[in-house]
Amino acid sequence: MREGAQPGRRLLRWLPAALIAIALVFDLLSPWDVSMFPVLAAAPGVAAPLLSLRGTIATGVAANLAGLLLVLHGRDLGDRDLVPFTSLIVLTVIAAVLNVLLTRDRRQLRTSREVAAAVQQAVLPDPPARVGRLAVAARYEVAHEEAAIGGDLFAVHETAHGIRMVIADVRGKGLRAIRTVNALLGSFHEASSHRPDLPGVVRQMEERMRDDIGHTDGEEAESFATAVIVEVAPDYSELRIANRGHAAPLLVHDGAVSPLEPSVPSLPLGLGGLGGDDVPVDSFGLPSGATLVLFTDGINEARDAEGVFFDPVPVLSQHLPPGPAPVLDAVLHAVHRHSGEGLQDDAALLAVTVGPPVEPDRVP
Repeated sequence: MREGAQPGRRLLRWLPAALIAIALVFDLLSPWDVSMFPVLAAAPGVAAPLLSLRGTIATGVAANLAGLLLVLHGRDLGDRDLVPFTSLIVLTVIAAVLNVLLTRDRRQLRTSREVAAAVQQAVLPDPPARVGRLAVAARYEVAHEEAAIGGDLFAVHETAHGIRMVIADVRGKGLRAIRTVNALLGSFHEASSHRPDLPGVVRQMEERMRDDIGHTDGEEAESFATAVIVEVAPDYSELRIANRGHAAPLLVHDGAVSPLEPSVPSLPLGLGGLGGDDVPVDSFGLPSGATLVLFTDGINEARDAEGVFFDPVPVLSQHLPPGPAPVLDAVLHAVHRHSGEGLQDDAALLAVTVGPPVEPDRVP
Protein backbone atom coordinates (compact mmCIF):
# COMPACT_ATOMS: atom_id res chain seq x y z
CA MET A 1 0.00 0.00 0.00
CA ARG A 2 1.41 3.38 -1.00
CA GLU A 3 1.87 6.24 1.38
CA GLY A 4 -1.04 8.22 -0.02
CA ALA A 5 -3.46 5.39 0.66
CA GLN A 6 -2.26 4.38 4.16
CA PRO A 7 -4.25 6.93 6.26
CA GLY A 8 -7.52 5.94 4.57
CA ARG A 9 -6.73 2.26 5.03
CA ARG A 10 -6.04 2.76 8.75
CA LEU A 11 -9.33 4.59 9.20
CA LEU A 12 -11.27 1.84 7.46
CA ARG A 13 -9.89 -0.73 9.90
CA TRP A 14 -11.89 0.98 12.64
CA LEU A 15 -15.18 0.65 10.74
CA PRO A 16 -16.26 -2.75 12.23
CA ALA A 17 -15.71 -1.44 15.78
CA ALA A 18 -17.55 1.75 14.87
CA LEU A 19 -20.59 -0.25 13.70
CA ILE A 20 -20.74 -2.13 17.00
CA ALA A 21 -20.37 1.09 18.98
CA ILE A 22 -23.09 2.81 16.94
CA ALA A 23 -25.45 -0.10 17.52
CA LEU A 24 -24.84 -0.02 21.28
CA VAL A 25 -25.18 3.74 21.66
CA PHE A 26 -28.26 4.04 19.47
CA ASP A 27 -30.07 1.13 21.14
CA LEU A 28 -29.27 2.27 24.70
CA LEU A 29 -30.05 5.96 24.17
CA SER A 30 -32.75 5.90 21.53
CA PRO A 31 -36.36 6.32 22.74
CA TRP A 32 -37.57 4.14 19.86
CA ASP A 33 -37.86 0.38 19.97
CA VAL A 34 -35.64 -0.39 16.98
CA SER A 35 -33.59 -3.59 16.64
CA MET A 36 -29.89 -2.92 15.99
CA PHE A 37 -29.07 -6.57 15.23
CA PRO A 38 -28.78 -5.86 11.44
CA VAL A 39 -26.02 -3.31 12.19
CA LEU A 40 -24.25 -5.79 14.47
CA ALA A 41 -24.56 -8.47 11.80
CA ALA A 42 -22.83 -6.18 9.29
CA ALA A 43 -19.73 -5.78 11.48
CA PRO A 44 -18.03 -9.17 10.83
CA GLY A 45 -18.79 -8.92 7.10
CA VAL A 46 -17.12 -5.50 6.98
CA ALA A 47 -14.18 -6.83 9.01
CA ALA A 48 -13.43 -9.70 6.60
CA PRO A 49 -11.66 -7.66 3.87
CA LEU A 50 -10.11 -5.18 6.31
CA LEU A 51 -8.78 -7.18 9.26
CA SER A 52 -6.86 -10.40 9.90
CA LEU A 53 -8.63 -13.71 10.57
CA ARG A 54 -8.19 -13.17 14.29
CA GLY A 55 -9.59 -9.64 14.00
CA THR A 56 -12.58 -10.88 11.97
CA ILE A 57 -13.43 -13.56 14.54
CA ALA A 58 -12.94 -11.08 17.39
CA THR A 59 -15.34 -8.70 15.64
CA GLY A 60 -17.95 -11.46 15.41
CA VAL A 61 -17.55 -12.33 19.08
CA ALA A 62 -17.81 -8.65 20.04
CA ALA A 63 -20.97 -8.30 17.94
CA ASN A 64 -22.53 -11.30 19.71
CA LEU A 65 -21.60 -9.93 23.15
CA ALA A 66 -23.00 -6.54 22.20
CA GLY A 67 -26.23 -8.19 21.06
CA LEU A 68 -26.43 -10.11 24.34
CA LEU A 69 -25.95 -6.87 26.28
CA LEU A 70 -28.72 -5.15 24.35
CA VAL A 71 -31.16 -8.01 24.96
CA LEU A 72 -30.38 -8.27 28.69
CA HIS A 73 -30.67 -4.50 29.05
CA GLY A 74 -34.32 -4.56 28.03
CA ARG A 75 -35.61 -7.98 29.06
CA ASP A 76 -34.75 -11.62 29.72
CA LEU A 77 -33.50 -13.95 27.01
CA GLY A 78 -36.22 -15.87 25.21
CA ASP A 79 -36.78 -18.29 22.36
CA ARG A 80 -37.32 -15.42 19.93
CA ASP A 81 -33.69 -14.37 20.45
CA LEU A 82 -32.39 -17.65 19.05
CA VAL A 83 -32.73 -16.57 15.39
CA PRO A 84 -30.76 -13.27 15.57
CA PHE A 85 -27.97 -14.80 17.66
CA THR A 86 -27.74 -17.81 15.36
CA SER A 87 -27.58 -15.44 12.38
CA LEU A 88 -24.73 -13.52 14.00
CA ILE A 89 -22.78 -16.73 14.57
CA VAL A 90 -23.36 -17.93 11.00
CA LEU A 91 -22.36 -14.55 9.57
CA THR A 92 -19.18 -14.59 11.67
CA VAL A 93 -18.26 -18.02 10.28
CA ILE A 94 -18.96 -16.83 6.72
CA ALA A 95 -16.87 -13.71 7.32
CA ALA A 96 -13.99 -15.84 8.63
CA VAL A 97 -14.09 -18.08 5.53
CA LEU A 98 -14.21 -15.00 3.31
CA ASN A 99 -11.21 -13.55 5.15
CA VAL A 100 -9.21 -16.73 4.57
CA LEU A 101 -10.04 -16.69 0.84
CA LEU A 102 -9.17 -13.01 0.47
CA THR A 103 -5.88 -13.49 2.33
CA ARG A 104 -4.94 -16.38 0.07
CA ASP A 105 -5.76 -14.38 -3.07
CA ARG A 106 -3.73 -11.41 -1.84
CA ARG A 107 -0.79 -13.68 -1.07
CA GLN A 108 -0.96 -15.22 -4.55
CA LEU A 109 -1.18 -11.79 -6.17
CA ARG A 110 1.77 -10.54 -4.12
CA THR A 111 3.80 -13.59 -5.13
CA SER A 112 2.87 -13.13 -8.80
CA ARG A 113 3.85 -9.48 -8.66
CA GLU A 114 7.18 -10.34 -7.01
CA VAL A 115 7.90 -12.87 -9.77
CA ALA A 116 6.93 -10.32 -12.42
CA ALA A 117 9.19 -7.72 -10.81
CA ALA A 118 12.10 -10.18 -10.67
CA VAL A 119 11.70 -11.10 -14.35
CA GLN A 120 11.38 -7.42 -15.19
CA GLN A 121 14.61 -6.64 -13.34
CA ALA A 122 16.43 -9.44 -15.18
CA VAL A 123 15.22 -8.23 -18.57
CA LEU A 124 15.53 -4.52 -17.78
CA PRO A 125 18.47 -3.89 -15.43
CA ASP A 126 19.06 -0.43 -14.06
CA PRO A 127 21.32 1.73 -16.24
CA PRO A 128 24.68 2.93 -14.87
CA ALA A 129 24.48 5.86 -12.48
CA ARG A 130 26.73 7.97 -14.71
CA VAL A 131 27.32 7.95 -18.46
CA GLY A 132 29.82 10.56 -19.58
CA ARG A 133 28.69 13.89 -18.12
CA LEU A 134 25.17 12.57 -17.54
CA ALA A 135 23.95 11.50 -14.12
CA VAL A 136 21.34 8.81 -14.74
CA ALA A 137 18.38 7.46 -12.74
CA ALA A 138 15.59 5.08 -13.68
CA ARG A 139 12.50 3.69 -11.99
CA TYR A 140 10.02 0.93 -12.83
CA GLU A 141 6.67 0.79 -11.03
CA VAL A 142 4.34 -2.21 -11.36
CA ALA A 143 0.63 -1.43 -11.53
CA HIS A 144 -1.30 -2.38 -8.38
CA GLU A 145 -4.07 -3.98 -10.44
CA GLU A 146 -1.77 -6.24 -12.46
CA ALA A 147 0.52 -9.16 -11.75
CA ALA A 148 1.56 -9.65 -15.40
CA ILE A 149 4.96 -8.70 -16.76
CA GLY A 150 4.73 -5.35 -18.49
CA GLY A 151 6.15 -4.08 -21.77
CA ASP A 152 7.84 -0.84 -20.67
CA LEU A 153 11.56 -0.46 -21.36
CA PHE A 154 14.42 2.01 -21.15
CA ALA A 155 18.13 2.01 -21.96
CA VAL A 156 21.11 4.35 -22.13
CA HIS A 157 24.05 3.68 -24.46
CA GLU A 158 27.24 5.69 -24.93
CA THR A 159 28.51 5.70 -28.52
CA ALA A 160 30.99 7.52 -30.73
CA HIS A 161 28.06 9.54 -32.06
CA GLY A 162 26.89 10.74 -28.66
CA ILE A 163 24.91 9.25 -25.80
CA ARG A 164 21.72 7.60 -27.02
CA MET A 165 18.77 6.57 -24.90
CA VAL A 166 15.34 5.10 -25.41
CA ILE A 167 12.12 4.73 -23.49
CA ALA A 168 9.26 2.73 -24.95
CA ASP A 169 5.98 1.04 -24.11
CA VAL A 170 5.11 -2.18 -25.90
CA ARG A 171 1.44 -2.93 -26.35
CA GLY A 172 0.27 -5.81 -24.16
CA LYS A 173 1.67 -7.75 -21.22
CA GLY A 174 3.11 -11.13 -20.39
CA LEU A 175 5.74 -13.25 -22.13
CA ARG A 176 4.83 -11.90 -25.56
CA ALA A 177 5.56 -8.36 -24.40
CA ILE A 178 8.86 -9.48 -22.82
CA ARG A 179 9.98 -11.05 -26.12
CA THR A 180 9.26 -7.78 -27.90
CA VAL A 181 11.06 -5.80 -25.18
CA ASN A 182 14.13 -8.03 -25.61
CA ALA A 183 14.01 -7.60 -29.38
CA LEU A 184 13.77 -3.81 -29.16
CA LEU A 185 16.52 -3.51 -26.54
CA GLY A 186 18.87 -5.67 -28.61
CA SER A 187 18.06 -3.72 -31.75
CA PHE A 188 18.57 -0.38 -29.97
CA HIS A 189 21.99 -1.31 -28.58
CA GLU A 190 23.16 -2.73 -31.92
CA ALA A 191 21.88 0.20 -33.97
CA SER A 192 23.23 2.78 -31.50
CA SER A 193 26.73 1.38 -31.87
CA HIS A 194 26.74 1.12 -35.66
CA ARG A 195 24.32 3.67 -37.08
CA PRO A 196 25.86 7.14 -37.52
CA ASP A 197 22.57 9.05 -37.29
CA LEU A 198 19.39 8.87 -35.20
CA PRO A 199 17.02 8.12 -38.12
CA GLY A 200 19.12 5.04 -38.86
CA VAL A 201 18.68 3.84 -35.28
CA VAL A 202 14.91 4.32 -35.50
CA ARG A 203 14.67 2.56 -38.86
CA GLN A 204 16.56 -0.47 -37.56
CA MET A 205 14.26 -0.66 -34.52
CA GLU A 206 11.25 -0.32 -36.83
CA GLU A 207 12.51 -3.17 -39.00
CA ARG A 208 13.09 -5.35 -35.94
CA MET A 209 9.60 -4.59 -34.68
CA ARG A 210 8.02 -5.44 -38.03
CA ASP A 211 10.03 -8.67 -38.24
CA ASP A 212 8.88 -9.57 -34.73
CA ILE A 213 5.24 -8.92 -35.66
CA GLY A 214 5.61 -10.88 -38.90
CA HIS A 215 6.22 -14.12 -36.99
CA THR A 216 2.93 -13.88 -35.09
CA ASP A 217 -0.75 -13.99 -35.88
CA GLY A 218 -4.05 -12.96 -34.31
CA GLU A 219 -3.97 -10.19 -31.74
CA GLU A 220 -0.20 -10.42 -31.35
CA ALA A 221 0.20 -9.46 -35.01
CA GLU A 222 -1.32 -6.07 -34.13
CA SER A 223 1.42 -5.23 -31.63
CA PHE A 224 3.29 -1.93 -31.66
CA ALA A 225 5.42 0.17 -29.34
CA THR A 226 5.36 3.89 -28.64
CA ALA A 227 8.88 5.18 -28.13
CA VAL A 228 11.15 8.17 -27.70
CA ILE A 229 14.71 7.78 -28.97
CA VAL A 230 17.09 10.50 -27.82
CA GLU A 231 20.61 11.45 -28.84
CA VAL A 232 22.76 13.77 -26.73
CA ALA A 233 25.35 15.51 -28.89
CA PRO A 234 29.00 14.69 -28.09
CA ASP A 235 29.51 18.23 -26.73
CA TYR A 236 26.33 17.90 -24.56
CA SER A 237 24.86 21.11 -25.99
CA GLU A 238 21.98 19.63 -27.96
CA LEU A 239 19.28 16.99 -27.82
CA ARG A 240 18.05 15.24 -30.95
CA ILE A 241 14.75 13.42 -30.43
CA ALA A 242 12.69 11.05 -32.55
CA ASN A 243 9.23 10.63 -31.05
CA ARG A 244 7.21 7.63 -32.23
CA GLY A 245 3.75 8.31 -30.81
CA HIS A 246 4.98 8.63 -27.22
CA ALA A 247 4.46 11.14 -24.42
CA ALA A 248 6.76 14.13 -24.92
CA PRO A 249 9.89 14.25 -22.73
CA LEU A 250 10.16 17.09 -20.24
CA LEU A 251 13.23 19.32 -19.89
CA VAL A 252 13.61 20.74 -16.39
CA HIS A 253 15.94 23.70 -15.87
CA ASP A 254 15.99 26.58 -13.37
CA GLY A 255 12.46 25.84 -12.13
CA ALA A 256 10.98 25.82 -15.65
CA VAL A 257 9.58 22.75 -17.39
CA SER A 258 9.52 22.52 -21.19
CA PRO A 259 7.63 19.70 -22.96
CA LEU A 260 9.75 18.69 -25.95
CA GLU A 261 6.88 18.12 -28.37
CA PRO A 262 7.58 16.70 -31.84
CA SER A 263 7.10 19.12 -34.72
CA VAL A 264 5.65 16.30 -36.85
CA PRO A 265 3.60 13.46 -35.33
CA SER A 266 4.89 9.95 -36.09
CA LEU A 267 3.36 6.52 -35.78
CA PRO A 268 4.60 4.03 -33.15
CA LEU A 269 7.23 1.43 -33.93
CA GLY A 270 5.65 -1.43 -35.86
CA LEU A 271 3.27 0.92 -37.67
CA GLY A 272 5.87 3.11 -39.34
CA GLY A 273 5.25 1.56 -42.75
CA LEU A 274 1.80 3.12 -42.80
CA GLY A 275 3.32 6.61 -42.75
CA GLY A 276 6.36 6.13 -44.99
CA ASP A 277 10.03 5.72 -44.12
CA ASP A 278 10.69 9.32 -43.13
CA VAL A 279 11.92 9.70 -39.53
CA PRO A 280 11.39 13.26 -38.23
CA VAL A 281 14.02 14.36 -35.73
CA ASP A 282 13.69 17.51 -33.60
CA SER A 283 16.62 19.36 -32.03
CA PHE A 284 16.54 21.16 -28.68
CA GLY A 285 19.14 23.04 -26.68
CA LEU A 286 20.52 21.29 -23.59
CA PRO A 287 21.86 23.71 -20.97
CA SER A 288 24.29 22.53 -18.31
CA GLY A 289 22.47 21.45 -15.15
CA ALA A 290 19.24 20.64 -16.99
CA THR A 291 17.40 17.36 -16.35
CA LEU A 292 15.64 15.43 -19.10
CA VAL A 293 12.69 13.34 -17.86
CA LEU A 294 11.20 10.54 -19.96
CA PHE A 295 8.26 8.38 -18.88
CA THR A 296 5.67 5.94 -20.15
CA ASP A 297 1.91 6.44 -20.06
CA GLY A 298 1.54 4.79 -16.65
CA ILE A 299 2.52 8.24 -15.35
CA ASN A 300 0.60 10.77 -17.44
CA GLU A 301 -2.47 8.52 -17.69
CA ALA A 302 -2.71 7.81 -13.95
CA ARG A 303 -6.15 8.96 -12.79
CA ASP A 304 -7.56 10.14 -9.50
CA ALA A 305 -10.96 9.16 -8.06
CA GLU A 306 -12.68 11.63 -10.40
CA GLY A 307 -10.90 10.38 -13.51
CA VAL A 308 -8.52 13.36 -13.83
CA PHE A 309 -5.18 12.49 -15.43
CA PHE A 310 -1.93 13.22 -13.62
CA ASP A 311 0.15 16.14 -14.88
CA PRO A 312 3.86 15.92 -13.93
CA VAL A 313 4.63 19.52 -14.97
CA PRO A 314 3.47 21.22 -11.70
CA VAL A 315 5.57 18.79 -9.64
CA LEU A 316 8.67 19.37 -11.74
CA SER A 317 8.16 23.14 -11.59
CA GLN A 318 8.81 23.13 -7.84
CA HIS A 319 12.20 23.56 -6.25
CA LEU A 320 13.75 20.08 -6.24
CA PRO A 321 17.12 18.78 -5.07
CA PRO A 322 19.65 18.53 -7.92
CA GLY A 323 20.13 15.29 -9.78
CA PRO A 324 17.86 12.85 -11.62
CA ALA A 325 17.00 10.55 -8.69
CA PRO A 326 15.25 13.22 -6.54
CA VAL A 327 13.34 14.36 -9.62
CA LEU A 328 11.97 10.87 -10.29
CA ASP A 329 11.22 10.30 -6.60
CA ALA A 330 9.21 13.55 -6.53
CA VAL A 331 7.21 12.49 -9.60
CA LEU A 332 6.46 9.04 -8.18
CA HIS A 333 5.43 10.42 -4.80
CA ALA A 334 3.08 12.89 -6.49
CA VAL A 335 1.54 10.36 -8.88
CA HIS A 336 0.85 7.88 -6.07
CA ARG A 337 -0.75 10.64 -4.02
CA HIS A 338 -2.82 11.60 -7.06
CA SER A 339 -4.02 8.08 -7.90
CA GLY A 340 -4.62 7.04 -4.28
CA GLU A 341 -4.50 3.24 -4.34
CA GLY A 342 -1.68 3.01 -6.89
CA LEU A 343 -0.97 3.15 -10.61
CA GLN A 344 -3.48 1.72 -13.08
CA ASP A 345 -0.72 0.74 -15.52
CA ASP A 346 2.98 -0.07 -15.30
CA ALA A 347 5.23 2.97 -15.47
CA ALA A 348 8.86 3.39 -16.46
CA LEU A 349 10.79 6.61 -15.86
CA LEU A 350 14.24 7.65 -17.02
CA ALA A 351 15.98 10.92 -16.14
CA VAL A 352 19.42 12.33 -16.94
CA THR A 353 21.05 15.48 -15.60
CA VAL A 354 23.85 17.23 -17.48
CA GLY A 355 26.90 17.86 -15.33
CA PRO A 356 29.41 20.68 -15.81
CA PRO A 357 32.17 20.35 -18.41
CA VAL A 358 35.24 18.48 -17.27
CA GLU A 359 38.24 20.81 -17.27
CA PRO A 360 41.42 19.30 -18.73
CA ASP A 361 44.32 18.80 -16.39
CA ARG A 362 46.68 21.77 -16.42
CA VAL A 363 50.27 21.07 -17.31
CA PRO A 364 52.67 23.09 -15.10
